[in-house]
Amino acid sequence: MSARTTRPHEIVERALELSTADGCVVIADEQSSANLRWAGNALTTNGVTRGRTLTVVATVDGSEGTASGVVSRSAVTSEDLRALVRAAEDAARGAGPAEDAQPLVSGVPASPDFTDAPAETTSAVFTDFAPALGEAFARARAGGRELYGFANHELTSTYIGTSTGLRLRHDQPGGTLELNAKSPDRSRSAWAGRSTRDFKDVDPGALDAELARRLGWAERRIELPAGRYETLLPPTAVADLLIYQLWSSAARDAAEGRTVFSRPGGGTRVGERLSPLPLTLRSDPHEPGLESAPFVIAHSSGDDASVFDNGLPLAPTEWVRDGKLERLVTTRHSAALTGLPVAPGADNLILDAGGERSLEEMVASTERGLLLTCLWYIREVDPATLLLTGLTRDGVYLVEHGEVVGEVNNFRFNESPVGLLGRASEAGRTEKTLPREWGDWFTRAAMPALRVPDFNMSSVSKGV
Repeated sequence: MSARTTRPHEIVERALELSTADGCVVIADEQSSANLRWAGNALTTNGVTRGRTLTVVATVDGSEGTASGVVSRSAVTSEDLRALVRAAEDAARGAGPAEDAQPLVSGVPASPDFTDAPAETTSAVFTDFAPALGEAFARARAGGRELYGFANHELTSTYIGTSTGLRLRHDQPGGTLELNAKSPDRSRSAWAGRSTRDFKDVDPGALDAELARRLGWAERRIELPAGRYETLLPPTAVADLLIYQLWSSAARDAAEGRTVFSRPGGGTRVGERLSPLPLTLRSDPHEPGLESAPFVIAHSSGDDASVFDNGLPLAPTEWVRDGKLERLVTTRHSAALTGLPVAPGADNLILDAGGERSLEEMVASTERGLLLTCLWYIREVDPATLLLTGLTRDGVYLVEHGEVVGEVNNFRFNESPVGLLGRASEAGRTEKTLPREWGDWFTRAAMPALRVPDFNMSSVSKGV
């Protein structure tokens, strides 16, 4: 049987049958994607792809503890299964005891659609979007600007089966739209991005109008030196910073004194206030419009994930509540080590701050400050403070007396997201956003704009 004719649940069941290990977890990911790309106000390419990845986790009980072996391969057919399962078992038998070993999850009700065929996306997802994009091209051409960018939609059906009886399935749609407008001489550039589940809630015409306004702002160029500036961070920039903060919030690392969430003298900073604003940073697999897998899907183990937790149900989790650190990311193993509640990471992130004003309204109340478009090339400098560095991109604008008066040069910044939460003086209205830097890995986010009185622009950048 070929990969195309063998259904994922059959592959999972057959792999479990072939296993001779003491425990086994099989994860089948069926992915399909559709995309459009354009340049200079014209479509350039489009396509649809499909693929399958199978991950087998074998566990072997020994006198010194339980060992695990993990092997993943793509384009797996039924003929490949025996070798794949044996490879995972060999890896487990050749490994030492797994530090994160726990009994495999059991007792979770089976997904009713576990035996159904995988969901697939097609180019039909762009049925309404493509004509609207064509109209945006026409308006941009008439307005003397060029549009570049891409739209991508993916649909992944994940099937998990285990030797303890779990049979779980989750369908995850996700789409991204990135649109860049340039002046004909390429001296001015502006970017906008959106995340979507189905491309029914994105309007390329509205995005083009937003970009046209930003290109207009850039007609006046103002050079500014490095320094600390009152800065308005739009939702996309806030998302990029706080996603990195979430990725850096493993409880075990904090308990061992290695992160910004480590308490001096030992322990973690859970319970400490991080912000004077009533900020609540949370993840919820059932958040409307940002739905994600309601159970753990772990293809490998690390500080913030464990293959032994596959299938563990996920609940809504508040990482920060009313400005106070409430939870750190834990597996069952690290929760036992640290004495903290079990709190696996989920695949979305929401910051609620009680703000009601839009970014435009926040601009209107700014006496003098900078308005950013997005951040990129973000890298960690110091894990002890979570100091990050990176660059601004595609438009930094000067605001004076409530109005944007021109575009300024780009900067390199040095800031900690934890420090920013502590110094932010205002949060706007929460809205769905697309992280610019992490959009290839994390797309389900909702953030407000933040006002920071003294954002550290450490040096002038000659980048785009």
